[in-house]
Amino acid sequence: MGVSVADDLQPVGQPYPGVSPEREAERAGPGRVGPEPEPGRPAAGPAVWTRDFRLFFAARSVSTLGTAMVPVAMSLGVLQAGYGASGVGFTLAASLAPMALLVLFGGVLADRFGPRRMMVGADTVRVLSQTLTAVLFLTGTPALWQLLVISAVNGTAAAMFQPGLASLVPRIASDVQRAVATQRTSESLMLLLGPSIAGLLVAFADVGLVFLVDAAGFGVSALCLSLLRLAPVARGAGGGSIWTNLHEGWREFSSRPWMWGVIVVWAVMGIAVFGPVLPLGVELVSASHRATGYGFVTSAFGAGTIAGGILAMRVKPSRPLAAGAAVMFLFALQPLSITLDLPLAPMMAAHLFAGTGYAFWGVMWMTSVQTQVPPEVLNRVHAYEVAGSVMAVPVGQALAGPVALVFGAREVLAVSSVVAVVCCTAMLAIPAIRGLRRVPSAP
Repeated sequence: MGVSVADDLQPVGQPYPGVSPEREAERAGPGRVGPEPEPGRPAAGPAVWTRDFRLFFAARSVSTLGTAMVPVAMSLGVLQAGYGASGVGFTLAASLAPMALLVLFGGVLADRFGPRRMMVGADTVRVLSQTLTAVLFLTGTPALWQLLVISAVNGTAAAMFQPGLASLVPRIASDVQRAVATQRTSESLMLLLGPSIAGLLVAFADVGLVFLVDAAGFGVSALCLSLLRLAPVARGAGGGSIWTNLHEGWREFSSRPWMWGVIVVWAVMGIAVFGPVLPLGVELVSASHRATGYGFVTSAFGAGTIAGGILAMRVKPSRPLAAGAAVMFLFALQPLSITLDLPLAPMMAAHLFAGTGYAFWGVMWMTSVQTQVPPEVLNRVHAYEVAGSVMAVPVGQALAGPVALVFGAREVLAVSSVVAVVCCTAMLAIPAIRGLRRVPSAP
């Protein structure tokens, strides 16, 4: 995710990093006052709530609600089928592994064929796969291998869908940060509501109904995305082999020190912080405050992510990654509160602040990626940063249990708290990350 971008790859309408407006005017040539609007991005009208952004917002909100329901339903369904906790782990891993392994190819295909086409295709596949899952549960007990195969199909579809998210927002809203924050706030709300809705549906109806709802959500998403009116942009992966396209994406990624620097730090966080905090947190919080208390704590974190998204709608720092890293220090409160075994109310407050920091950082990061990287390679570059982020978390989850058996779960989370602080400090200490400036919104 680094940058050595030639003139022909620079997004029209975005000044080169470090180039003055006067120099940009010279590049524009006689008769032009400044840069032209970027192709595919609105030059006038609403900064966020364009027709296309409303469709995109509806697509993401509806599909995210279903996605938030599925882990609960799948876990309960696998347990009801008699496959135990190991079956739950295998099923969830069967979805994550293809996502991590294939997302790079998803980035190439999105640049080659267009992100919208890949996203609609991925949603269509998931309509079929989740409908099949619903039928299997509604008509009997599915075999574990069937659930593993369907999970792998869903993970592959997610790998084809994810890269396109980065390049669509700059083409449908001129205020990218506000659009990203609005989208993330809605997704946080859906992630907060989804598990509760899934639990109610399973309790009063059937596991299969949750998968039908998820399939319908993907259908709505595919329809909304297909209705987007997107201006054409230059395709950066139109020729050459897939491996050549992957190399081009890697070159763009690795030439941006601010980008690969963050991913290196995030990989450390994934192993030492994000990976351990979920499995160990469930065990420790449930032991101290029972399952109901853990639900309250999880809800507090979700509420924090909504607050962080709302904050990011209103605050536009000139150095977004520096501001995001500063607020991300709050995330250390999550493992720290569990380590200290705080009473329920203070622990909920800590998780609220941790969620705020996590969401605010996420908006600052995605805004930077979407505005700093040329549109011709954005899908591939985004795929590299997703792969780097995703692959570290399962390593941390796998190591958390064995390490906790040796040193103790609270001790591991104490280390997680320290690592979170050190990593945020490292991001602020790296000049390329700290000094990255916000790209102004299009007129």
